[in-house]
Amino acid sequence: MAGILILGEIEGDALSSITGELAAVGQALAATSGDEVAVALLGGTPDSFAGDAIAAGADKVYTVADPLLADGQIDAYLSAFEQAVQQTSPSVVLIGKTELGRDLGPRLAFRMGVGVAQDCVELSVDESTGRVSALRPVYGGNAMAKVTFQGDGIQIAVVRPKTTEAPEPDTSRTGETQALGVELESSVIKSRRVDTVTQASEGVRLEDATIVVSGGRGLGGEEPFETLAGLASMLGGAMGASRAACDAGWLDHSYQVGLTGKTITPDLYITVAISGASQHMAGCSGAKHVV
Repeated sequence: MAGILILGEIEGDALSSITGELAAVGQALAATSGDEVAVALLGGTPDSFAGDAIAAGADKVYTVADPLLADGQIDAYLSAFEQAVQQTSPSVVLIGKTELGRDLGPRLAFRMGVGVAQDCVELSVDESTGRVSALRPVYGGNAMAKVTFQGDGIQIAVVRPKTTEAPEPDTSRTGETQALGVELESSVIKSRRVDTVTQASEGVRLEDATIVVSGGRGLGGEEPFETLAGLASMLGGAMGASRAACDAGWLDHSYQVGLTGKTITPDLYITVAISGASQHMAGCSGAKHVV
C-alpha cells in the first residue's frame, strides 16, 4: 500500500508540471519516513502517462480509467479519487493547488472525516511523531503558520505550485503500474460544465518564464506597461503585474503575481514601481534574482 499518494494531473497530451513538483515533495518526505511514493492518474486513458509519472519520481503508479473522467469533471474526479485513496490506504495525500485540486482537496477531506492543510509552501516530517507539518501563509501573506497533523488519520495537504522545483525526468527509473477498479456512476455528477474559455498566451507563459518583467501601481496607467511588455519580449520573458495594477484595470488579472495571483520562479525577476508588499512577494519568493 502507498505511504504517500499524489493526485497526478494530465494537461493536454502531457503530464502536468505540478505532478513532478509533488513527486519531489513526496520523495523529500519519504527520505525521512521511508514511505513509498505513488501517483494516481485519473482520466479517460491515463495509462499512457504512467511512464512519465515514474520518470518524474513516482515509485508506483495507480491508474483509474473511465469515460466520465475524460473532461476533468470535479464530481467524477472526487468520487474516483476517494475510492483510490480507500483502496491504497496512504498515510499522506498530496494534491496540487490547481483549478482541480483547490476544490477537490477540502471536499475529499470532508468526505473522509480528516483534516486538510491548504496552500502549503513547505512540508516536513516530525521525526518524533512521524506526522507531517506544513508551512502555509496566513493573514494575507503577512505571516507564515506551521501546522501539524494530529491523530492517526490520513493527512491531506494541498500544495501551492512552483514552491518546489521538480527535478529533470529520469527515464531510467523503473516502477510498478497498477490499474484500480473503481465504480463510477453518472449520478455522482451534480454540476455541469457550461463552457471552457482558454485564454491565449502571447509568448512564454508567466508561470514557466525564466525572465519576468512586472509593473505596479507606481507606473500610473496603462501606457508604461506597453514599454515593459516590449522589454519582456526583447529578453524572451513574460509580462507580470502587481494586484494593484490589475485592480486598476491596466492589465488583466491573468498577469497578476502574488498571494492571490500566480506563483513564479524565474531566474530573473525585474520589478518596476512595485512596493514589494508581502502579498506580492509571496508569489515571487522563489525567484533566483530580483531587480
